[in-house]
Order: sequence, then structure tokens, then C-alpha cells
Amino acid sequence: MPAHLISGGARSGKSAYAEKLALESGRPTLYIATALPGDEEMRERIEHHRRRRPAAWRTRECPVHLGSALREEAGPGACVIVDCLTLWLANLNGGNVEAEREDFLRALLQAQAEVLVVTNELGSGIVPAGAATRSFVDEHGLTNQRVAQECERITLMVCGQPLAVKLAGAARG
Repeated sequence: MPAHLISGGARSGKSAYAEKLALESGRPTLYIATALPGDEEMRERIEHHRRRRPAAWRTRECPVHLGSALREEAGPGACVIVDCLTLWLANLNGGNVEAEREDFLRALLQAQAEVLVVTNELGSGIVPAGAATRSFVDEHGLTNQRVAQECERITLMVCGQPLAVKLAGAARG
């Protein structure tokens, strides 16, 4: 089933929009959460997201092996929210990013569920000064491009408003 990529800046409404789409789908929903609670502020963010989710939704925490989780959970009739690719890439921490990305892409293409993938748009600012940050931004941009190629729909969130970038039925690539 075709996937939908939802991108935007921090606090642009990406997750809330994905949640709205999942509710509107009427499908049983699984929330694959990639965040790790590394500090108090992040624990509060995670808790804020948890409180917003309907009680009927299941949550699966998956900080690293996203492809495996998607293969196991994206069966027919379901809706899966993957939130988010940015934190997932950060969790890989320079580990085998390419292999994990390719595994996720294979799982995304095989998914029989409606899949809503949330990611951040990082490349709109200046080029970072540090080599490690530049490398992360580059890997992130490449990952977003690869996932976008495989998604039927792409939405960019700006100030809480969804802007259609790629509509269902549009040519891929």
C-alpha cells in the first residue's frame, strides 16, 4: 500500500497531522516511536505524544531496527505511524546507516498497511560548521529523498498547515 511522508520543521505539526490522518483512516493504528528518553526534556516530549494518542492505539518503541518493526506490523487493514526518521537516524549514531535505510525502504515497499512516515526538514538552513553535524544532515537529507521517492504522497507542514508536495497518483521519483 502506498506510503505518505510528512515532513517539516520542529514543532510544525507533523506528528499531530499524522495522528489526524490515522484517526480519519478508521483503521487499527500502531504508533512506531523511535525517540529515546535521553534527558528530562525529551521524556516530557515523549509523554506529550503519548497523552495525545487514542487509548485504542498500540505503541511499539523502536529506536533502531525500523525495517524489522515495519515488516512485523504493517499488515493488511492497519495504519502505521512511524515517528520519526530523524530521531531514528540519530539513534543509529553513525552505525550502519545505509544498511538500516535500505532495510527500512524494502519494508516500506512491502507494507500492506497505510504507512504515515514523519520526518524533519533539516536542510533549509546554513551548512553546519562541524563535520559530524554536516554528515548527519547529509545522511538525513539522503534518507528523506530515498523515502520520498517511494511514497505516493508527501506533505510539508508549515506553521501547523499541511502543504501538498506530492499527491496520490503523481509520478514517482
